[in-house]
Amino acid sequence: MKVMIVFALALVALAAAAPVEPEPPKIVRSEFNQEPDGAYNFGFETENGINRQENGQLKEALDEENKPHTVVVVRGSYTYTDKDGKVETVNYFADETGYHAEGDSIPKAPARR
Repeated sequence: MKVMIVFALALVALAAAAPVEPEPPKIVRSEFNQEPDGAYNFGFETENGINRQENGQLKEALDEENKPHTVVVVRGSYTYTDKDGKVETVNYFADETGYHAEGDSIPKAPARR
């Protein structure tokens, strides 16, 4: 019986010592617009300064066999504060050539010689 009481008290102590997860930041602004042709734009901002904006437009492109097909060209940016308190902004676009991002926190490819 004493072992069960000690075990129960140990479980209670362990539960009390567990870290409490912080509450996620609240969204203070959110918008989304969808066009009939498939184009869209959206954005949101949180109370801790995270901000994201994005839009997409349809575009005709050629595939590997030179056949036309429709792709969505996406452009956007997001901003956040890093662990050191520096505000970081990343701008990006994605199309038939892939995803391309630029910002101080994005590693740069070495220059070709």
